[in-house]
Amino acid sequence: MALLKIHEPGETPLPHEEERQIAVGIDLGTTNSVVAISNSEKPEVLRDKSGGNAIVPSVVYYGDDTPVVGEAARDQINTDASRVVSSVKRLMGRGIEDVKTIAGTLPYHVEVPEKSETENGEPMMVRLNVGNRVLTPVEVSADILRALRARAEESLDQPVEKAVITVPAYFDDGARTATKDAAKLAGIEVLRLVNEPTAAALAYGLDNGAEGLYAVYDLGGGTFDISLLKMQKGVFQVKATGGDAALGGDDFDHAIAEHLLAARKDGGATDDLDASDAKRLLKTARTVKESLTDQDSVEVTVALNGTDTKHTVTRDQFDAMIAKLVARTAAITEQVLDDADVLPEDVKGVVLVGGSTRVPAVRKAVADLFEQEPLSDIDPDEVVALGAALQAEALTGGSDNLLLDVTPLSLGLETMGGIVEKVIDRNTPIPVSKAQEFTTYQDGQSAMMIHVVQGEREMVDQCRSLARFALTGIPSMAAGAARIRVQFNVDADGLLTVSAREETTGTEQEVAVKPTYGINESDMATMLRDSMVHAREDMEMRVLTEARVEGRRNILAVNAAMDADRALLTKEDEANIKQAIANLETAMAGEDRDAINDAAEALENASRPFAEARMDSRIRQALAGQNVDEVH
Repeated sequence: MALLKIHEPGETPLPHEEERQIAVGIDLGTTNSVVAISNSEKPEVLRDKSGGNAIVPSVVYYGDDTPVVGEAARDQINTDASRVVSSVKRLMGRGIEDVKTIAGTLPYHVEVPEKSETENGEPMMVRLNVGNRVLTPVEVSADILRALRARAEESLDQPVEKAVITVPAYFDDGARTATKDAAKLAGIEVLRLVNEPTAAALAYGLDNGAEGLYAVYDLGGGTFDISLLKMQKGVFQVKATGGDAALGGDDFDHAIAEHLLAARKDGGATDDLDASDAKRLLKTARTVKESLTDQDSVEVTVALNGTDTKHTVTRDQFDAMIAKLVARTAAITEQVLDDADVLPEDVKGVVLVGGSTRVPAVRKAVADLFEQEPLSDIDPDEVVALGAALQAEALTGGSDNLLLDVTPLSLGLETMGGIVEKVIDRNTPIPVSKAQEFTTYQDGQSAMMIHVVQGEREMVDQCRSLARFALTGIPSMAAGAARIRVQFNVDADGLLTVSAREETTGTEQEVAVKPTYGINESDMATMLRDSMVHAREDMEMRVLTEARVEGRRNILAVNAAMDADRALLTKEDEANIKQAIANLETAMAGEDRDAINDAAEALENASRPFAEARMDSRIRQALAGQNVDEVH
């Protein structure tokens, strides 16, 4: 069988043929991270020196010396919590405004810069005040990646400089770019970013020779993803995906922590928690959660503010605490099934990914939804890293397997009136390149602002802004005459490049969409959910706006014509046109689309005699000085 190798856009079919260096797969998780290697399509996780533990806790301790990562860092929570950072993945690609929505769940102090924007006007990335240092999530993630790289080099006894790194399917462009930046800081070349559910499916598909439609239910520490994948003859195609970028096992920990605080309050304890107290309490809550995986109840001591209290937490209590969170994952899953137009019984198997899927209530909810027991052949903490390792091997040495990932949300442009024109629809396989032509709105327009947005809503202010750039040098033409070709390119990592070209002159501008950290918008999952809820009103707003834009275009065109040929206007026609324009402007200020269309038609009727006079004048000018015999 001929080997089918993965290649990235613009590269040869064998992009890394000359580089036979080892490449690993890395699952950079919210709670825990794992590194793996694959040889001859036999992946294995790389364990610590003792050969037992594959998991590296995504926790970093910043003491006076070199940062400490993993279990040793987590142990410092009890003694020096102010210097410990955990769950930093939840902050990747987020800005100050974004963090305000989850600030109550962060067990550390967020540094607010004096200025909200950099010198070039871009929003600032969030920063953390840890001990005597101010760090970005990128820097913290880089320290975790360095530790994973060190483990790989120690296990393999050779340098490791290349990796495939997994990200949640619902990571936006900012978070993906931040992940690549962290890898660069750690001295790692990212061969490809792969969505976590896709990596898990890859591991299962190769391990079991599975074919058919599979669901990947991925509930990690900080994110939730659900993907439907069709597996057939070595091709893994993502059919639909959904999720919530701010829902995971961390939220289970917070629920337990709040329960314990409430119990302490009922017992008379008064708690005013600082960041260090919060970290210790969350560590205790995590222990309770993990114990309740295979126990019906657990006793725990909470030591805060010099007061120790003992509590018993039962599994039934825990299930009640997290019931709404689990229900959210089920609702998102049902929506993805609807998107793909499939029923639960059409799904051949359900793959569980992420440590949070060990929670019995979660497993039961998944089993009930799909009416089958989920697959558990591979450790849910390791499966993503194993899939990433297989993809790393494919990119460096060849594989019979082809990955077809998708865009999680639609990509488009702002048009007149703040309307979104979608260029690439969500769930489009990547890599992908699509173009669309646009034109100018006004006569003599010499520049056009290109505003790139992401989301499912019809209006720009309801979507996420990704980038803005200007196309200048458009030749002076009548409105609608210029041809502006806008090209969207999404590479294999899901990163976007947008270019705009004026076809007459060849003038071109291009922008690689970079993270816009300070966007004050909801998570992408919320955006998708809102698009379903508000679909009808969004469409009504769109057609109303389109009517207003067309009305404004008509007014501009009529005014330009009157300025150019006022001598052809009778006083009666001019008065009728001005009145019709006033009536149209009044209608455009209202919310009645039919009234706007009626007023626009009335303006057309009022200006028709003037339009006919202009046409007659042009014909007379064209025929002036010609004999009748010369006219054909």
